[in-house]
Amino acid sequence: MTITRAAISEAATRIAPFIRRTPVMDIALPGIEKPVCLKLELFQHTGSFKPRGAFTHLVGAKIPKVGVAAASGGNHGAAVAYAAHVLGIKARIFVPTLSSPAKVARIASYGATIVQQGANYQAALALCQDYVSESGALNIHAYDMEATLAGQGTLGRELEEQAPDLDTVLVAVGGGGLIGGIASWYQAKSKIIGVEPGTCNCLHAALAAGAAVTIKPSGLATDSLGASSAGSLMFPIAQKFVGHIALVADEDIRNAQRWLWTHAQIIAEPGGATALAALLSGIYQPAKGERIGVIVCGANTSLAAFNELFTTA
Repeated sequence: MTITRAAISEAATRIAPFIRRTPVMDIALPGIEKPVCLKLELFQHTGSFKPRGAFTHLVGAKIPKVGVAAASGGNHGAAVAYAAHVLGIKARIFVPTLSSPAKVARIASYGATIVQQGANYQAALALCQDYVSESGALNIHAYDMEATLAGQGTLGRELEEQAPDLDTVLVAVGGGGLIGGIASWYQAKSKIIGVEPGTCNCLHAALAAGAAVTIKPSGLATDSLGASSAGSLMFPIAQKFVGHIALVADEDIRNAQRWLWTHAQIIAEPGGATALAALLSGIYQPAKGERIGVIVCGANTSLAAFNELFTTA
């Protein structure tokens, strides 16, 4: 399936009062002929792109009295909690024990009920699904629902308006909601490249196998990119419109975080710096004259964790 451009445009209009139009910034990188366009989505409400999907689910929806529920490594939960807070809706967020304290604290700041159980995202998702079945709460999946994909696709629509000359867009991949939405917007107009950590590579593994497979995610960016399998709705979109998956190492991601701070004074979480890591490391090498866009998609890290990048480098 493909989420249509019309559906993405409708979502963009509906959620416009509730989200920020995030800036773009051109940067020069050694060995790359044209400036690279950074889409600074880490400046979105809650520090990631996720409110786009959350508001697409909730604005105009019929909400049960018990409210909404979501499972998350952190960023999706914060987005659902924030959207629910803005719209006056109850929210219960299920997060695994590996979620960073900074992300859990952000969820709590929006007044949601937090259930922190399970070793990983998949375990938290199972608990959330049980709660939804028992309570009748509205489930908001982090990446495998049409409204999520359409909402995240609004980022692609916005980026095309801001930088209409892009040949290629690099996107970090977890479960695939962001890249699925962006690919649904661009389709064949620009090349879409997914970037995954080598130890959180569910989409790369699925595309290689020709079907969704289950992996055991690990490593630096697990709390944001640690899905154990690619979303079923986005997988055929990826097969059709995602040209390539670049795999980066954790140290490449750390270097990208350091680069963003040193050269642009931007604090990005590991998942937020992953797409840029493919360029800085040379894992993705643009052709001569290729105009590249990079989604910097998240900022939710603690200052202590961020400072370690420089004390241990």
